[in-house]
Amino acid sequence: MSTARIKWACRRGMLELDVLFQPFVEERYEGLSDEDKQVFARLLSCEDPELFAWFMGHEQCADPELAQMVITVRGRPAP
Repeated sequence: MSTARIKWACRRGMLELDVLFQPFVEERYEGLSDEDKQVFARLLSCEDPELFAWFMGHEQCADPELAQMVITVRGRPAP
């Protein structure tokens, strides 16, 4: 997926998610490996309520790749 499409997909219906995704894409997306870029694109295909629950720590994502990307986007080191 092109960077322009990724930026567009980061525009969500929830301001809380926009606040997380926009800076990440602007500052760190280009530095990701191709594999991680694909995982991030897959993360963006998830529904906003799911994403909100994962990013706010209300639920744990069952997919290990997506769960790791949540950690990456939040800027925390991997466990």
